[in-house]
Amino acid sequence: MPVTEAATGPVAATVAVTESVAATESVAVTEAVAVTEAARVSGTVTATARLSGTVTVAATETVTETVTATSAETVAVPVISDRPSPFREMLFGGAHVLAVVGAVFVGASWRLVALAVGAYYLRMFFITAGYHRYFAHRSFKTSRAFQFVLAFGGALAAQKGPLWWASHHRHHHKFSDMPEDVHSPTQRGFFWAHVGWILSPRHKKPRLELIADFTRFPELRFLNRFWLLPPLLGLAGLWLAGGLPWAVWGGLVSTAFLWHGTFTINSLAHVFGRRVYATGDTSKNSMLLALITMGEGWHNNHHRYMASASQGFRWWEVDMSFEILRVLSWVGIVWNVRRAPDEVLAEGRLPLAPLDVPATARP
Repeated sequence: MPVTEAATGPVAATVAVTESVAATESVAVTEAVAVTEAARVSGTVTATARLSGTVTVAATETVTETVTATSAETVAVPVISDRPSPFREMLFGGAHVLAVVGAVFVGASWRLVALAVGAYYLRMFFITAGYHRYFAHRSFKTSRAFQFVLAFGGALAAQKGPLWWASHHRHHHKFSDMPEDVHSPTQRGFFWAHVGWILSPRHKKPRLELIADFTRFPELRFLNRFWLLPPLLGLAGLWLAGGLPWAVWGGLVSTAFLWHGTFTINSLAHVFGRRVYATGDTSKNSMLLALITMGEGWHNNHHRYMASASQGFRWWEVDMSFEILRVLSWVGIVWNVRRAPDEVLAEGRLPLAPLDVPATARP
C-alpha cells in the first residue's frame, strides 16, 4: 500500500505509525513507504522516511507518528488522511437528497424556479467577485464595510469562509496542475477536482500563511470560523419570507446547483475548452462555463493574468461579474479595478506555444 506525502527540509528519518480506524474488524498491516511530508519542526524540515504500521479498522482514524532524525532529534509529524471523510460525504449527499425531496414535496412553479435562479446568480456574484477576484487576487479595492459585504455574501453560498476559500485558491495558482495542486483533474481525476478535495480532512483548515493580508481583520476571522452562520440565516430569512417553498427552492435547490456551478471551474475548465495563452498549465476558456459562473469560464485568460478583475479579455467574452463591478466603480463602491494590459491581450493573438507544465512552484 504505497503512500507519498509532500515535504520540505533536510532530515532522514524513521517513522513508526499506529492507526486506528472505525469498523468491526482488525487488520494487521506492515508497509514500507517513501514519505515526504511538509512539517514544521523547529522550523521547516524535509523528512524522507520509511514507515511501518499496524492498522486496526474501526470509524474515525487516528494516526500517531514519531520521526527520529539522524541527529538523534525526535520530531512529531502529524499525518492527515487524504481520503474524503465519510461523514462529510454523508452531509454533502444528504443536502442533495433534501433538495430533491423538498422540491418534490412542495412542488414547482415558474415563480419558485425564478427565485432559485436569482438566488443562484446573486451568490455566484459574491463568490466570483468577492471570494475569488477580491480576496484571492485583490483585483480591485473597496472599503472595509463593502469588504465585509463581499465576505458575508460569499459565505451565503455555503462554500466555507473567505480565508479558507481564497487561501486554497492562491495555493492552486502556485502549483496549478502539479502534484501539489489541491484540485487538479489531470493529477487526481474529475471527482477529486470537483468535490473530493473539499471533503478531505487534509484540506479542512485554511492556509493562513497564504492569506496574511486579510487575517488581520477580526470580522473576516469570525466569518471564516462560523462560516455556516450566514447560510443558516439566509435559509431562515427565506422561510420567513415565503415559507417552506421559498426555503426549499431559494435555499436548498439553489445552493446545490451553486455548488456544482462553482466546482465546474476546478473540474472542467482544465479539461474542456480552448487555450489562448501558453500558461504552463491546462487551463482553458469556455463560453458555457462563463455563462454558468458569471465570467469564470474564461479560465485560460485568468491563469495568464490573475490580477485582472475582468476575465473576459475580448468584447464577446461575456463576464457579468465584471460588468457589475464596473457599475459599482461608477458610484465609488469599488475602485482601482484592474484590467489585463495591452501586451497581454496581444499575446492572445499570437500562435500558441506547446503545453509545458513546469515541475516547480510558480512565484
